[in-house]
Parts: sequence; structure tokens; C-alpha cells
Amino acid sequence: MNIDFPPPSKGTYNNAGSSKRLCSYMEHEDLERMEQGIYTEGFFNLTDDNIYKSQVVKDIDGNIGQLLKTDAKFYAIHVSPSEQELRTMGNTEAEQAEAMKRYIREVVIPKYAKNFNKGLLPEDIKFYGKIHFDRDRSNNEQNMHCHLIVSRKDQSNKIKISPLTNHKNTKKGTVKGGFDRKNLFQQAEQEFDKLFGHDRQLTETFEYYNTMKNGSIFAQLNMQEKQIADEKKNANMQADVQISNDTDKIENKFANSQITNSENNRSNLIEDKQENKQSFNLPDLGLSSALGLLTPDVNKQEEEQSPMKRKKKKPKKEIRR
Repeated sequence: MNIDFPPPSKGTYNNAGSSKRLCSYMEHEDLERMEQGIYTEGFFNLTDDNIYKSQVVKDIDGNIGQLLKTDAKFYAIHVSPSEQELRTMGNTEAEQAEAMKRYIREVVIPKYAKNFNKGLLPEDIKFYGKIHFDRDRSNNEQNMHCHLIVSRKDQSNKIKISPLTNHKNTKKGTVKGGFDRKNLFQQAEQEFDKLFGHDRQLTETFEYYNTMKNGSIFAQLNMQEKQIADEKKNANMQADVQISNDTDKIENKFANSQITNSENNRSNLIEDKQENKQSFNLPDLGLSSALGLLTPDVNKQEEEQSPMKRKKKKPKKEIRR
């Protein structure tokens, strides 16, 4: 997550006068999108959405108590997610915009207030945000980001607060408190990951970026060693996942093969049963004829070979008178 504070200038970011010019710039994208019938977002603050530009200008320009003519009246802040962070925030522009507003309200403004070390709460910060969906000079596929305009004075119009001061939690001197930008960047990043469940790689962290840009040679070498170890760990994890996936595929293939073999065996058994049933149901004529030709008639032979013997009648005796 890239958070930066554009320095005051004589152009759009001239913060010594009215906020109207900056607010007009923050709204410049809307007209083109509305002409194309594309989704747009109005100004928002800690509690409300779709706030008119005129209300924003009135609130910021009216909150300048005890400030000199040349003093800064407001500050600009850019909050720009990476492509990976945007994908974590949602799949559509509307989803990403809602996630961005939530992130500003629940993380950025609370951490912004805390890092002044003045006991300020989110409700003490007078700010307005405007979401843009295109980013100049960017090659990113997803370009949604947020512009914030923050009053130099708190909501009570009594306390001066500047995110560009170099003081950090000072106890003595004219400036009490200060502002710790480095701490803000780290906290905002960590809280983003917690809020959206983002899996951040080492090379995406503020710590890595800051060390490689501003750290000593020794610190940079240590960071590179951490990067190599982190990449090796990720590679091993990916390899384990691939092995697990391959194992699952093999097990599924084996299980499917077993099911197929079982079904084939069952089909073969059914076919064998049907064939056996057909063989047992052969026509009697064919089977009997075949057996008749091969098997002699035993009864007939017995009759021919063993004819029944007839008994001879004894002559009747004559009775003499």
C-alpha cells in the first residue's frame, strides 16, 4: 500500500488559500465517467457518502482559525493500492471502492490521528476523500486509488496538525507531539492485511522497500538474505502443494480404475450368467435327438436278449370210472 503526501505547490496542491482548486481536481474524473455511463463515487468522510463538493470546500475553508495568510490550510494524501491488494479488495470497481472507504475509515484515519501523539481520535480529524478509478502514468491493469484532503486544524478548530512536520513525539519545545510517517506506513500496511486477509510477500512490504532504498549496505544484504529465504520457503510450499495435488490425482485415478474394473467384472459375470442360462435352456429336441443317436435303447435290448419263458400246461388226467 503506497501512502504519500504531495508537497505544497503553486498549482493544484497550493494549500495556502482555498481548497476549491484541489477539490475540483479531485472531481475531474466524474464528468467523463458520467458521460460514458460508468460508475462514479462522490466525496465521503468518516460517516457519510456522496457529499457535494461545495460542502467540502465550505468545511475545509472554514476550519482555519488562527492560521496566517501564508500558513497551510489543508494537506493532500494519496492512498494507492497495488494490483495484488486491489484484487484482495474486490472483483469489481464498486466492491473495491467500498473496501477502500472502509480501509480509510477504519485504518488510515485512526492511524493518522494516533501518530500525531496528541491523544487525537478519528472523530477529531476533518477530512474528505474522493476515489479515482484511473491513474495517470501507470501501467497497472487496475488503477483505483483515493485522494484525501485533510484540514490543518482538528474538528474543534483549535489544534494544529501537520503530517509534513519532521518532529516525532517531542515532549519539549514549540511543537509538542509531531508525526511519525514511517510508523503510519507500517501500521496501515499491517492493518490492511488483517482487515482483508491479504497474503503479503516480503518484497511487497514497506520494510523491504524502505530498506532497499534508504538502508545501509549491511541492512540491504540482510534484507536480500531474508528475500532468498522467503522465496525458497514459498517454492517449497508450492512444491508440497503440487505433490499433494499429484497424489490426489493418482489416488482419484486409482479409485476410478478400481470402480471401472469392478463394473467390468460385474458386467462380465452378468454376461456369463446369461450365457449359462441360455445353454441350459437348449431345445429338448436337439439334445434328445443327439443323445438318442449315441445311446442305445436299453429296455429294448433287454427284451430281445431275455425273452420271457412260457410255462407248459400239464395234461389233464383222465378219470376212470
